[in-house]
Amino acid sequence: MTHRIDFQTDPSRYRHWRVEYDGEIANLYMDVDEQGGLFPGYELKLNSYDLGVDIELADVVQRMRFEHPEVKVVVMQSAKDRVFCAGANIRMLGGASHAHKVNFCKFTNETRNTFEAAEADSGQKYIAAVKGACAGGGYELALACNYILLTNDSSSSVALPEVPLLAVLPGTGGLTRVTDKRKVRRDLADVFCSVEEGVKGQRAVDWRLVDEIAPNSKFDEVVQERAREFAAASAKPSNLTGIELTPLDRRFAEDGSLTYSAVEVSIDRAGGRATLTITGPSDPAPASVAELQWQGAQAWILRAARELDDAILHLRLNERQIGTLVFQTQGDPTAVLAHEALLLANRDHWLANEILHYWKRVLKRVDMTSRSLVAIVEHGSCFAGPLAELLWAVDRSYMMLDEFEGDNRPLAAVTLSEGNFGPYPMGNDLTRLQTRFLGAPETVDTLRGHVGKALEAAEAEELGLVTYAYDDIDWEDEVRIFLEERASFSPDAMTGMEANLRFAGPETMETRIFGRLTAWQNWIFQRPNAVGPDGALQRYGTGVRGDYNMERV
Repeated sequence: MTHRIDFQTDPSRYRHWRVEYDGEIANLYMDVDEQGGLFPGYELKLNSYDLGVDIELADVVQRMRFEHPEVKVVVMQSAKDRVFCAGANIRMLGGASHAHKVNFCKFTNETRNTFEAAEADSGQKYIAAVKGACAGGGYELALACNYILLTNDSSSSVALPEVPLLAVLPGTGGLTRVTDKRKVRRDLADVFCSVEEGVKGQRAVDWRLVDEIAPNSKFDEVVQERAREFAAASAKPSNLTGIELTPLDRRFAEDGSLTYSAVEVSIDRAGGRATLTITGPSDPAPASVAELQWQGAQAWILRAARELDDAILHLRLNERQIGTLVFQTQGDPTAVLAHEALLLANRDHWLANEILHYWKRVLKRVDMTSRSLVAIVEHGSCFAGPLAELLWAVDRSYMMLDEFEGDNRPLAAVTLSEGNFGPYPMGNDLTRLQTRFLGAPETVDTLRGHVGKALEAAEAEELGLVTYAYDDIDWEDEVRIFLEERASFSPDAMTGMEANLRFAGPETMETRIFGRLTAWQNWIFQRPNAVGPDGALQRYGTGVRGDYNMERV
């Protein structure tokens, strides 16, 4: 896998999905091109999918929210006969590197979380209309929808057959959603995850695996009837007009460095790190949401989020030897706060709401990235509002203290906003400040009293907002020593340590999904029972069962 994976696409380039818009209802068809795999060596038969299929789905879901806010119900369905979706492509999994498999699973779950939350965040309810076989990751797609309708016939079923077929975990997100979301009884879930053929008909309803069944002869009619009912019951305003998500301004250099309009990624291969510099807005904040909508995708606060999102995904999949991500900002913090303030003051407007939720998702993407993360707060930086969240998403932060010789930029400061106390929760449903100060919740109340104030290094360190503050004498050596030390540690140990430390506090369905992905799926995908030469993934389709080492670990 030497070629670069690109997460940017648009409807004119889709090979696997199509959407038909009908006012408040969008019909989303999965129609996977068998020959459209991201890599050679496998065919995407039976609506099975690889990362390329999911990149398109993520784009569909994103455009649904920004370009088609008039949509209240999305019906996810198959365009193929007798199959909804066969799940992740087994030949792809068998041939992919371990890192690609785990990154693929992570991205698919992030995409599912996005459309799963679309009803609560954006007033867009997803219905899964399941005809035919719906297995593994295919059932996970349905599980992430808000409502599942299943055809009641002899061939349509839902299944999580990974244990009997592949010797891997039954759907990293699927297993969790069966128990936590659909609240399937534990013993019935055990039966369900142990049978290849899955469950169909009334039993699927009785076991809570689907919401409703309908006879084949009336299925399409019932699906559209439900869609109309849900649209009519929606509290979302009607006749909204969206904005176009225009292509990103993005340029690659020969050394792999990457430049956008508001984000720059420089690569230090010898040091094993990438530095992401986010530049604050150069123009005043829009005077109104009408002006924000007129600016559309060029508005700084949306543009910066899109560029940071793309940069993180690029680094995850295409720069796997880069172990440390360094976050820096440059600009005027008051300008950042002004752009955010417009969103916070107009949260009842669909576009302001969508941009806030998008920043929430991008910051969650940072949280979930298995790299060492550090923020460097230099003079002239603009860690304020949503950019300040990066300070508490990273594993450590270093801040310049007092004036530095020859540096005439404004003194380094951190500026809190009301946005740091609610709109950008982590996967544990707490804010990053609540998570940071889990042992001293009163600190969060104290910090509210500092909203809008430029907190210089000594005060920021005292308040616990940064890890270390260093003066001109110690700065360069301390930062260098940290970066060199981090690069010397085992990346496996780092991934385990960071994933454990980042999500303190209550466990949610989301943290359980990604916790299982980081630990269990990461482990199982390396075991010979699954991926060895005689493992189930390699023998799948040969008619010969995997040869298992029966020792329990």
